[in-house]
Amino acid sequence: MSRSTGSVGVVIVAAGQGTRLGAAQPKAFVRLAGSTLLEHAVTRALGAADTAHVVVVAPASHLVEAGALVSAHPRSGDVTVVGGGAERTASVAAGLAALRDDVDVVLVHDAARCLAPASLFDRLVEAVREGADAVVPGLPVADTIKVVDATGAVVGTPDRSTLRAVQTPQAFRRSVLVAAHASGADATDDAGLVERVGGRVLVIDGDDLAFKVTTAADLERADRILGP
Repeated sequence: MSRSTGSVGVVIVAAGQGTRLGAAQPKAFVRLAGSTLLEHAVTRALGAADTAHVVVVAPASHLVEAGALVSAHPRSGDVTVVGGGAERTASVAAGLAALRDDVDVVLVHDAARCLAPASLFDRLVEAVREGADAVVPGLPVADTIKVVDATGAVVGTPDRSTLRAVQTPQAFRRSVLVAAHASGADATDDAGLVERVGGRVLVIDGDDLAFKVTTAADLERADRILGP
């Protein structure tokens, strides 16, 4: 496997509506400890050692607001805001297309996982630069998992030692991710797209701080972590 030596780009997907959060605006624009989830996510992405370019994919209805938020960052010149698509896959594709030409390692991240630390970005980039095509962070699963059929009957119990709850950011060699998106496949995350076209995805240790803000309880948890 060859090593990647080009720049690092991050695509932050901020187009989620936040229905389960009960917010009146898209989730990324909900405030947490004085800043929006989007601002927290951008700050951590740019805090990673090698991040050269960040593309924020925002809802078309909030492009101006997203632009105003990122313009306040000291590195605003390294951030581009684009409109998202109807589905997550289309939004990530829009972000990919907007990355600088010299980027060859891409991380795809959810604004809702706004506390994912810069150190996690760094570990993922290192793994890609060491030769992996796709790398995702994951945490061991604490609960027993049951596989059920359409009637709710249990049809299997996988060994939980082999299971991981996958997070973002997820890191890729750019050419691999572009090819996966060009295939026309669909998946709930970008690693799934790579898997569908036969790519090998490596899982490394995730981070407890990379949890997803989905409900009001998650927002309260994030607020407690950030403190007064």
